[in-house]
Amino acid sequence: MKAINQYIVIEKIKEQPATLAGLEITESLDPDNRYAKGKIISCGKYAEGVEDGDIVYYDKHVGHNVRWQEKLYTVITIRDVVLVEWN
Repeated sequence: MKAINQYIVIEKIKEQPATLAGLEITESLDPDNRYAKGKIISCGKYAEGVEDGDIVYYDKHVGHNVRWQEKLYTVITIRDVVLVEWN
């Protein structure tokens, strides 16, 4: 599988639920966190500033899902990426 143009194929990274006063705050109950975290599986030719294998944060309300070889991936565009983790 290879992304084209400005598209990026992401494998979502599930974050551990945060706790507040002993209660678990799941992703759906955390209105302060607008962004999701994922690993880039494939990025298109025009997706500048990122490369395959990077960990990125992107708006969790964008993109669409695609199932390929029994795994679920999310397809976004480069403009949806807000942060790239540096190691």
